[in-house]
Amino acid sequence: MDINDLRSIFTVLVFGAFIGIVAWAYSSKRKQAFDEAARLPLDDDAPAAGGGAGQQHN
Repeated sequence: MDINDLRSIFTVLVFGAFIGIVAWAYSSKRKQAFDEAARLPLDDDAPAAGGGAGQQHN
């Protein structure tokens, strides 16, 4: 077994890992979790108390 055989085996293993990650990411079981994560930046915790934009608090 020479270095080219090892490189070929490594390439096949990495490609298999890539296919596994793609299958996991597009799995229908993960859709709800990914949809919730996508909405996180848009969710407001609570409105800010006090004035609006441009007001200074001393």
